[in-house]
Amino acid sequence: MRIDAHQHYWKMDRGDYGWLTPELSALYRDFLPDDLLSHLHQHNLNKTIVVQAAPTLEETDYLLSLSEESDTIAGVVGWLNLNDPDFHIHYKRFSQHPKYVGFRVMIQEMPDASVILEPHFVEAIRYFAEKDVPVDLLVVSHQLEPVVQLLNLVPGLRAVIDHMAKPRIADGVIEPWKSQMAAIAKHPNIYCKLSGMVTEANHTEWKREDFTAYIQHVIDVFGAERVLFGSDWPVCLLAAEYDDVVDVLTQALPGNWSEADKARLFGLNAKEFYKL
Repeated sequence: MRIDAHQHYWKMDRGDYGWLTPELSALYRDFLPDDLLSHLHQHNLNKTIVVQAAPTLEETDYLLSLSEESDTIAGVVGWLNLNDPDFHIHYKRFSQHPKYVGFRVMIQEMPDASVILEPHFVEAIRYFAEKDVPVDLLVVSHQLEPVVQLLNLVPGLRAVIDHMAKPRIADGVIEPWKSQMAAIAKHPNIYCKLSGMVTEANHTEWKREDFTAYIQHVIDVFGAERVLFGSDWPVCLLAAEYDDVVDVLTQALPGNWSEADKARLFGLNAKEFYKL
């Protein structure tokens, strides 16, 4: 099974995508399963993991209903508000759906990422760690220190870092991202998505080599067993086509990687992480 482990669908008239504005002209329309099919076929991808793009319970319900209509959707990563005392009730309801595979914490949207270290938040994360629930962490590189601390407080968490934690590729800055990702990778239940890279580079003038050091570092510290391919389609369209995203990643893979290593990156690790 070959899997794109990170992509999005949305329907504009649902009204809960506040970040989607007409200025983002490449994204300002509906994106649904039929729009992605040709790209999946082109790269022999059978399934996808659809990830929430709105911080609402209603969007998670929508994505789960969409998964019932599309065989290509292997799993849905939804949204939960861990500041809501009833978060566990919403989780239990979602978890009854066979294609619900976990949820995403949108640290990126937090003005102060240190709130993830507050006792109630740590306890909520610990609740999911004890249940071995897959958790996506959407975080920007300058927010990594609180994440490092959180993982030390909850060392058993099953989590995946989305988009390599959005390093400053456009500026060519690699530290302290490099050291912090190495610290995160020491936790054996933490994975990393090799996704979302092109939108962290210069959108109009990026080159393949801009990404190499970042990709290779993630592979060095997480190993072939804990990296997942994700297109971040359609968000990637702000800077590149689907084919470009695949090309950037494959061109940077280690020369000594076996077909088995590539199979893990392009599906088996996602199957394992999300318990498909």
